[in-house]
Amino acid sequence: MRRALALARPVRLLVLDVDGVLTDNAVSHDGPGPGLKRFGIQDGMGVKLCQQAGIEVAVISGLGNIQAEQRSRELGIREFHGGHLHKLPVLEQIMAAKSLDFSQVAYMGDDWLDAQIMARVGLALAPVDAQPEILRIAAWISRRPGGCGAVREAIRFILLAQGKLDRMWREWRD
Repeated sequence: MRRALALARPVRLLVLDVDGVLTDNAVSHDGPGPGLKRFGIQDGMGVKLCQQAGIEVAVISGLGNIQAEQRSRELGIREFHGGHLHKLPVLEQIMAAKSLDFSQVAYMGDDWLDAQIMARVGLALAPVDAQPEILRIAAWISRRPGGCGAVREAIRFILLAQGKLDRMWREWRD
């Protein structure tokens, strides 16, 4: 836990996968079209808190995903990149544009497509229901599953490590 706390302190960019992280990994099909996906409201609030704390949020998805792109826009996420099976080059472009190094990046993923990127970033995060290989890479694992508060829990952890959580709570409460 102490190692993860130290890795969270320099984070300036949080990058999220979509399916299994922002969603519960399920798709409902009731006819033609891309199907329906569910996004957790608490995760969305977490994204807004992260942004309020000065930590940018980006999304890199293996699938082209109109619902995730729309949800990202609703949350004010400017960096949405869908349809990328090889995510590391996309992250490297984002980092170069923002003058960041890997130690300043946290990434939350749940499946094999996320392994390469998680092995490089400063803070690798995973929801508790991620694949076993991903759980072994992660420096921090949520207690909640993907799409059901895992992102909010990860953001709380980062804000706590950076000494911002209590101040932000007081601002909301008062």
